[in-house]
Amino acid sequence: MRHIISILIENEAGALSRVAGLFSARGYNIESLTVAPTEDLTLSRMTVVTRGSDEVIEQITKQLNKLIDVVKLIDLAEAVHVERELMLVKVKATEGLRNEMKRLSEIFRGKIIDVTATSYVIEMTGPSDKLDAFILALDEDAVIEIVRSGPMGISRGEKGLHL
Repeated sequence: MRHIISILIENEAGALSRVAGLFSARGYNIESLTVAPTEDLTLSRMTVVTRGSDEVIEQITKQLNKLIDVVKLIDLAEAVHVERELMLVKVKATEGLRNEMKRLSEIFRGKIIDVTATSYVIEMTGPSDKLDAFILALDEDAVIEIVRSGPMGISRGEKGLHL
């Protein structure tokens, strides 16, 4: 089962490396990883997406909690949460493809954020399956490049990851 683990971690050199090293040393895979500072500049929020049985995830969270840099963590799969992913897609936009790319972008509620004589960059956010469906709807030959953030999540309601 896929799990999104949100971690409050000290915002200092080597913290990311220690978390990644923990996964690597135990043979666990990280499907996606995002890190950014929080409203408290001494802390960063790390979002790790991984797969595993409940026992494996429990082991991962126990090991993460032992790291000195980890302040607090939650497994978002255990509670109701909101989840989104950001994707940037660069597509060919020659005369024959321009209208088609614009139409597909509008259908999937994407936004064209860069236009050149031969390409568009389309920004899209949403659940991972929506982004996957957009990619499948595109002609393979039209795609130049794809960049995805990986899923990010936040708990619904008053509960949250804070001190």
